[in-house]
Amino acid sequence: MKMVNSLFVEQQQKLMMTPELRQAIAILQMSTLELNEYIQNELEENPFLEEKDLDDLEDNAENLDEDEATRLEEWLEIYHDRDIDIGLKEQKEEKTYENYLTKAPSLFEHLEFQLHLVDLTEEEIEIGIYLIGNLDHNGYLCIDLHEVAHNLNVSLTKVEEILQVIHSFHPHGVGARNLEECLLLQLKHYGKESEIARKIIENHLDDLAKGKLNKIACVLAISVQQTQEICDLIRTLDPKPGYQYSSDQEIRYIVPEVFVENIDGEYIVYVNDLNYPRLIVSRLYENILRQPGSFPDETRKYLEDKMGSALWLIRSIEQRKMTLDKVARCIVDVQSEFLDKGIQYLKPLKLQQIAQMANVHESTVSRATTNKYIQTPQGLYELKYFFSSGMDSYHGMDRVSSKSIKHMLEGIIDNEDNMKPFSDEQIAQLFKEKGIRISRRTIAKYRQELGIPSTMSRKRY
Repeated sequence: MKMVNSLFVEQQQKLMMTPELRQAIAILQMSTLELNEYIQNELEENPFLEEKDLDDLEDNAENLDEDEATRLEEWLEIYHDRDIDIGLKEQKEEKTYENYLTKAPSLFEHLEFQLHLVDLTEEEIEIGIYLIGNLDHNGYLCIDLHEVAHNLNVSLTKVEEILQVIHSFHPHGVGARNLEECLLLQLKHYGKESEIARKIIENHLDDLAKGKLNKIACVLAISVQQTQEICDLIRTLDPKPGYQYSSDQEIRYIVPEVFVENIDGEYIVYVNDLNYPRLIVSRLYENILRQPGSFPDETRKYLEDKMGSALWLIRSIEQRKMTLDKVARCIVDVQSEFLDKGIQYLKPLKLQQIAQMANVHESTVSRATTNKYIQTPQGLYELKYFFSSGMDSYHGMDRVSSKSIKHMLEGIIDNEDNMKPFSDEQIAQLFKEKGIRISRRTIAKYRQELGIPSTMSRKRY
């Protein structure tokens, strides 16, 4: 076969991902808090953007042109006389309530404070700080004591003494080297330690987790009732005492993107746009751009780029609002029975269904519902919550949402006789009696997702 090089022209249609399109997609996916932060950054960087209240616009409508003309003359005079960079805007720090909020202490700070309350020498404090600095976020010691003694050039006995001091600190159990020591430290602090509890913690934690109380009772030669009482006590202890001081546990406030209200028997949907600034294009800079021959080409190019960026941002925010409104309305239409009666009436729903109803792409629905919340008569929910698979039902009934089944499963187990808890097979049969077709294996899967223990672990003696 002969190989020949040749040139030819071919037309192809491609969707180009421009920076503006990327920005619009990113804005659609942002939560209200993220969007507010993004807008604040844009206000600082783009002189063509201004934050205005509707009331201010109405009150000042009559004097707007005269004021803008005066500001334009002053600006041009400053520009030509002082050659000031038009991209810089003086910003004054706003005084908000956030400026006065205090941050919760970290685990290190909390323990260091307690360390300085103890009557210790400078060397002992140095050892204590070194030990505290080697705790993980759960409060466990992550370094060998021999290494500490070697690094600080002190005796092992002195390191062990200071560790004992840290063991007396709050949160109880902190400074432990493993789970068993952590639990034993807490029992000691609460005055609940016993020989049987120590043996269970040291030798039978796996059996305790699996609910094998009969096995533990047999090995320790005690009654099942006594074993259950001690195991219940151990379950109240905290396996991660330092976690409460982790930075991941800081309070995060949720601002609903959408509100739903029942007005005269009809559900009204409206998008919350009160938590981010209303943007307009600055009349001052718009007029500056219209001055022919006032700037060099480079400056004019800068102004034109900033003008285009401002307009695109305003359009993207408005498009986000329209898309979110459209998607939320479709979800409310489908799940109106849930809004009326509660979770048992939640219907199975897929992204594709809402995409078809809203006449948008499925990926648009996914982005519009990511990290966004809706305030409903039934409470606050993430928009993603309303999407779930379903189970077939008997008697020609509609498919039942998996979330509704999980809710029903919790109700069944909450009301069971804990002396004779239901098996997964028995629960599946109870669902069958309700007209819902579900297998034992699916019951076990949902039970594990809900954190509900097995039949043996739920049994009380």
